[in-house]
Amino acid sequence: MSETTVTSDSGDTFVFNPFAPGFVDDPYPHYAELREADPVHEHPLGFWMLSHYEDVTALLRSGLSVEERNAGPSPIREMYEAAAGGRGRRGNGLSMLDKDPPDHTRLRRLVSKAFTPRAIGALAPRVIELVDAALERIERAGSVDLVEELAYPLPFAVISEMLGMPPTDHARLRELAGTMVRSLEPVNDPELVAAIAEADSELTARTAEVVAAKRRDPGDDLLTALIAAEDNGDVLGDEELVAQVVLLYVAGHETTVNLIANGVLALLRNPEQLELLRSRPDLAANAVEELLRYDSPVQMSRRITLAPYTVADREIPAGAFVLASLASANRDEGYWGSDAAALALDRPNARAHVSFGGGPHHCLGAALARLEGRIAIDRLVRRFPALSLVGVVQWNGRLNLRGPVALPVAVH
Repeated sequence: MSETTVTSDSGDTFVFNPFAPGFVDDPYPHYAELREADPVHEHPLGFWMLSHYEDVTALLRSGLSVEERNAGPSPIREMYEAAAGGRGRRGNGLSMLDKDPPDHTRLRRLVSKAFTPRAIGALAPRVIELVDAALERIERAGSVDLVEELAYPLPFAVISEMLGMPPTDHARLRELAGTMVRSLEPVNDPELVAAIAEADSELTARTAEVVAAKRRDPGDDLLTALIAAEDNGDVLGDEELVAQVVLLYVAGHETTVNLIANGVLALLRNPEQLELLRSRPDLAANAVEELLRYDSPVQMSRRITLAPYTVADREIPAGAFVLASLASANRDEGYWGSDAAALALDRPNARAHVSFGGGPHHCLGAALARLEGRIAIDRLVRRFPALSLVGVVQWNGRLNLRGPVALPVAVH
């Protein structure tokens, strides 16, 4: 630790600990402590963590690296490399999530040609159809696990259909995606690293087969559009194409599961806000923004410094991992005001949240997530006035893509 290490009133060194008891159930008191005690936090494992809104947004817009080859030696890097045992990054590091400009700029520009606002807007009738079918099943059942019946199946079906993935593979693809998404978490378990690598390999191979089939027989889907995407003669190579499709497939539904489940849970725990939403149909879009702010589906984003980077008079050295705590920034009283920890669906600046990141790596699927979240949550709470929580919420145990794995509700 540096000479600027913060000590508490008791004289103990402050160290942010996401493995503390109760963190998974409610990390927000821990983020509040981080903002108060050491908002530019140098962790003993060799990474830094920013927790204030202004510092997080500046980092996201800074253009710093996301390519791990630029990271210097540190305990956390050594831990990851030891767990990985020589295995490479997911998708061989070819996805735009793991690339800096100019590679990132080129990949994002090509993918954006197929992922247009018009294409996303055209999905609304299908999303409504899928949501209403799920609500019919929920009404017949009376009480269900909302994750299993709505929060997961909806975005999974949408991204699968959007990409044009073969429906016969959905069960296996869901299993592979569930393992792959763990690559976005801190991982120091060699067995889990091996499982992620195996899932990555199988999902990559399956996607390559689908790409080959689409080249032979094009369809009216995103995958075909990605194959055809061109910018001044530039196109996606086969390995690049597969890496982007795998990224879109995994990220295209796992995060929206959390948006829907976290959002419904927040409303159930804040009944006055739930009633406000029911009484104010015009709040549906802003409500999704506030729910995204209140409990971010993705809790953090990482960057790597290429040169010394100064934040609040602290100098972070070159080659350092810096975590932008999106969830903490979204609750920072210094930006949001004294009610930052409260849910307020009519909050006028709710859309200023950083749950979709920012800068060059701002989430490409933000419009799709907003569409699915708005339709699913709004139609659910309007159809079922007696919607209630009827059991214990089970969390998925993840530090980054945090959300319920089981959300028991009743509708009668």
